[in-house]
Amino acid sequence: MKIVQTYSHLNGLEYLLVHKKKLWQQVQEVIKSVDATACKTKISKEKGMVGDVLFSPIDMNSAFSKLLKDYQWKESRVNYWVTQNEKLIRQTITKTAEQQKAEIEAAGEVPIFSYNQTDFVKDRVAIEVQFGKYAFVAYDLFVKHLAFYVRDQIDVGIEILAMKSLQSQMSSGPGYYEGELYNIIRNGRGVPAVPLVIIGVEP
Repeated sequence: MKIVQTYSHLNGLEYLLVHKKKLWQQVQEVIKSVDATACKTKISKEKGMVGDVLFSPIDMNSAFSKLLKDYQWKESRVNYWVTQNEKLIRQTITKTAEQQKAEIEAAGEVPIFSYNQTDFVKDRVAIEVQFGKYAFVAYDLFVKHLAFYVRDQIDVGIEILAMKSLQSQMSSGPGYYEGELYNIIRNGRGVPAVPLVIIGVEP
C-alpha cells in the first residue's frame, strides 16, 4: 500500500520527525509492505455490489498487525474508574486507577471499572489501524488517543485510514480519510487536545 495523504494535528508529525524519526520510518515501511492485492478477498453480498470482489478489512488489519508486531509494536491498555458524580470525575480523572477507585468509594459512590485499549504502542506513540465503521474512527480520534495522552502514556497518536478511493472498493460503512479530516478541522484547531497524525492509504 502507499501513503496518499498525511495530516498533522497539533504538530503530531513534526514531533515524530524531530523526536521519533525511526518510529515514523517504521510506520512508512509497514504501510509500504502491506500487499493490498492479497487483501482483495471479500465477495460482496450487498445490494448493488453482489458478487463483486472487495478489499477485506479483516485481511488488511491482519496484514498491518503482523508487520507492526514484527517491529515490536505491542498492545497497551489504560484502566480507570468512573462514577455518576461529575464533581468526582473531575477530581479523579488525572489520578491513577487505584486512587480513582479509592476516592470514589470514600465519597460513598459506586466505582465502575472501565478501560481503553490500543493494539499498537511503542515508545510513547500509539497506532490505530482503522478500516472499520466510521463510528470507530471517531472513538479513536476523540476518545482513545486522548485517553492515553491524558494518562501520560503517549505523546502522539497515529490513525491509519483508507482514502475514499480505497473505501469505495470496500463494504459500505468504513470511515475514510477525507471525511475524518473534515470532522477534525470542523472541530477547531485544539480539538481533540492530543497531537495526531492522520494517514490516508490506498493500494
